Amino acid sequence: MQTHAFVKPKIRELAFRWRDYQSTLKKKDALRRIPFYAAGFVTFILLGYGLVALLMSPTSPAGHDLAMQTPGEGAEPGLKTGLKTMIDEAIDKPALRKIFNQLPFATACEKTFTVTAGNTSYMVQSSIDPRLQEFIIDHIDRKNSKHFGFVAMEPDTGRIVSMVSYDRNNPDANICITPEFPAASLFKIITAAAAIEKCGFNCHTPVTFNDNKYTLYKAQLKDRVNKYTHQISFEELFADSVNPVFGKIGQNRLGKSILESYATAFGFNTRFDFAIPLSPSTITIKDDAYNWAEIASGFNRHTLISPLHGALVIAGILNNGKLMEPTLIDAIRKDDQVIYHRNAQEVSNIIDPATADTLKKLMNATIISGTASKSFARSNKDKVLSRLNIGGKTGSINNNAEHLKYDWFAGFAEEKNGENKLVVTVLVVHQDFIGIRAASYSRMAIKEYFENDYASLDEGPSSKSAAL
Repeated sequence: MQTHAFVKPKIRELAFRWRDYQSTLKKKDALRRIPFYAAGFVTFILLGYGLVALLMSPTSPAGHDLAMQTPGEGAEPGLKTGLKTMIDEAIDKPALRKIFNQLPFATACEKTFTVTAGNTSYMVQSSIDPRLQEFIIDHIDRKNSKHFGFVAMEPDTGRIVSMVSYDRNNPDANICITPEFPAASLFKIITAAAAIEKCGFNCHTPVTFNDNKYTLYKAQLKDRVNKYTHQISFEELFADSVNPVFGKIGQNRLGKSILESYATAFGFNTRFDFAIPLSPSTITIKDDAYNWAEIASGFNRHTLISPLHGALVIAGILNNGKLMEPTLIDAIRKDDQVIYHRNAQEVSNIIDPATADTLKKLMNATIISGTASKSFARSNKDKVLSRLNIGGKTGSINNNAEHLKYDWFAGFAEEKNGENKLVVTVLVVHQDFIGIRAASYSRMAIKEYFENDYASLDEGPSSKSAAL
């Protein structure tokens, strides 16, 4: 018994020593592992930072959502064309386009729409300016117009702020996205761009023509100078839309390949990515010199364009040669969650900035002394229009067989002492009698769009102080 009594304490003592020894080993082992733990911790931090950076990236759908919900720089409530960042797997882009094609963008004055796909409802926030939209709808001359299309756009973002359509025979048609109308003299913009870049033309380049300004006979395309020859500047040529000189430039200076390349650069025969199905504007250039003259001057009914594409052409010029994708959807929400919003997307650089600047001056001349001067008469006396730099291009061509007159205006307005800009394109297809001209609609729209801004400025500090 004494032996057992002696042995048990010894065993307990040995056990305690063994536990102490094991504890010491664990502490030493933990110390040895500290560098590995530290490395793992740093790796975890770096991975976490990288994940956050990825989510905040402009190309990430989650990053888009954060930008949409967080005020400040980069939090533009705008979006990516064609719904490229839609993350709901239950609805794809073709299905969305089919749905959006049914929405009354071109006749409604609401900014938001509810779209239902299956059992899911989406709240669609458009870029439409309800005030401008309603103004245009209320001022359409339905008596004398068979077709009417109006598009207003922010040139630097591609956001469409107004899109109004009227079709006497088909109330559901959207004229704005229909590329079935002769471009007429709107194509002179493309010809002028090519002449500036390929032939070295500027506003003061002298040009000559014989006979009538608005005819295009083969005899007028010869480079001849006699006592009947008229000499004008390139600026006057553009402002007055002189057909035979543009015809000579197309036939004798540019030719088929250059005309084709510039038409393509400006978006002809090109399908733009858009929320609504959008067919391309079309052009076909033959191996025939006279056809080049017809194309360059717009003196044909086979070069077809939509009002939306006309607005994109002007937007590219006003945006220093950068062509932007058109957008109509600012945001889409499902169950109060933002699942899509747009980013401005550049399609291509169509012309040099210097060329764009020259084209703007040519379009200014159209307003001041050219074919749109009557519609914009006394703009310098108007309290709104006098604060704007305005430019544009008119176009007209007849379809005598159907007694139709296609009447175009594509132009812009930008603040002289500010950054706000607007592009407008109007198509009116008159029948029987000429009603309100396209350029006149443009003047009304530009004034309406900018009037609210200047009205608030004109109140002055005294009015605001009195209100307080």
